[in-house]
Amino acid sequence: MGLVHANIKLDNPKGGASVVSTYALVDTGALHLCIPEAMSRQLNLAAEPVRRVTFADGRSVEAPYVGPVRVEVAGRTCFVGAMVFGDEVLLGTIPMEDLDLVVDPARQQVVPRDPRGPASLAKGFSVA
Repeated sequence: MGLVHANIKLDNPKGGASVVSTYALVDTGALHLCIPEAMSRQLNLAAEPVRRVTFADGRSVEAPYVGPVRVEVAGRTCFVGAMVFGDEVLLGTIPMEDLDLVVDPARQQVVPRDPRGPASLAKGFSVA
């Protein structure tokens, strides 16, 4: 399939920083949005306690967790936390699911699952 990248915009919904437009690696094997430390500082994101990150090769490290981050991809917006490590932006499955985006392997692009807008699946319930 190759590597898939997407143009995304990140900003701090609490204000105090400008919007950052960047090119992100889309990783369906990762859970979180991951951003470099310099970008976390640029967005002036609040730090939460560290979280343990386990890489595909089995290594495990602790990384800062920051947020909230407003993420915009393909005209869709969500709010997530981000892990801080590495030297490039990585878009994982949590924001992808929230944005209702999927990877089109033939075109190597991120595309909306439903062109009418983000949709969620939920188990039905009844009101008594």
